[in-house]
Amino acid sequence: MWDGDGLKKQVKGFGKGWGVREHDGMIRIHHRPGGLQKAAPLGLRWHENNSGEAFLRAEEIRKLVKKGSSIKEASKKVIGGSPINEEDWVGALYRFKEQKIKHDTNISEGTWKHDYSPVLKMAVGYLVGKKAPTNPADLIDLCIREWEVGSPSRKRRTNNLCQFLSYCVERENFSSNWNPPANRKSHIGRKPANVKTQKVDAITEEEILFLIDGMPETPAGARWVAAIMIMAVYGLRPVELKHLQVKTNKKTKESYLWCSYQKRAGAGVTKPRELLPLSIAGQNWNLLWRLQNDEIDLPSLKGKGGVGDAALKYFKKRPAFRELQEKLAKRGERIGSYSFRHSFSVRGHQRNIPSGDIASAMGHSLETHLRSYPWATSATTKEAFREAERVAIAKRA
Repeated sequence: MWDGDGLKKQVKGFGKGWGVREHDGMIRIHHRPGGLQKAAPLGLRWHENNSGEAFLRAEEIRKLVKKGSSIKEASKKVIGGSPINEEDWVGALYRFKEQKIKHDTNISEGTWKHDYSPVLKMAVGYLVGKKAPTNPADLIDLCIREWEVGSPSRKRRTNNLCQFLSYCVERENFSSNWNPPANRKSHIGRKPANVKTQKVDAITEEEILFLIDGMPETPAGARWVAAIMIMAVYGLRPVELKHLQVKTNKKTKESYLWCSYQKRAGAGVTKPRELLPLSIAGQNWNLLWRLQNDEIDLPSLKGKGGVGDAALKYFKKRPAFRELQEKLAKRGERIGSYSFRHSFSVRGHQRNIPSGDIASAMGHSLETHLRSYPWATSATTKEAFREAERVAIAKRA
């Protein structure tokens, strides 16, 4: 049975005369203001899972008593006549974070802070409040309404909140009533048909060099130049800059660049992969050697919207980038942090590399590749026929 020592120590820290104890399986708070002890319920069962919520309620009662309320009056205000609650949402959130970071998918602190913390803190705030939602559907709707309907952010927050609810039922033994809905489409919603996704386009090799030349000759400029070079030469997603490692082939003893990033998508999780370079306009920037010898410093890559947004925020301040924006706009296109990755795909097809091989190098399936780059199939087919015709003509000659 739980001894409650941690909670007792916390409440004792309120000052002289404060404490908690078990009474008929419930947690009670007591206070001895002038020699006569007064006690009141916290509305929670005597269980370790309720320690976090018990402390929060005890703290609220202490504040009300300090303002002149009796301990029983304060208890009624804090509990609010709500039914007895066995769920320690605050404690569960702490333990869920430990599970996600140290086990499970082993996410980073940054991912937790950006993708999980905002929606989960909001959820727990509602759940420990006086008018707490009583089912997962209401909770989800309350917590995701500030994100745009149908947006990736709204979908991500919904799924992360549902992960937390599943954890609470499966690992914290919360009521099965908190099992999240299997179908979340009604919560996430869909963008209106007249709202178009703002996709970006590939830029040419010359435009990549123009942008590099336009970066300022400062330490920050040098770091972003390195980021552009690596994204363009290896066809990286911006976030993959944070997941690079130089490895050595045990058989050939040759060094190669490895990306450990795994993207969660509808079809599953992409696999880590060896990165293969496609040079730009014959340039040899020795990126692998420089990375291996710690001669490349990359930007901090921190930002509220992720690596892509951090890159775009820096680029938009550069005159060369703004000039390229105007140039692409005239041809009905847009430049963004993914433009370097898209240019990798274009170069691969221009150099007659099969679509399947390009897809593998870029870390997605052939189906995804052809869906993301629909021109790839026809372009590759045309070039294959042209090459066959050139070979035939050469033989006749």
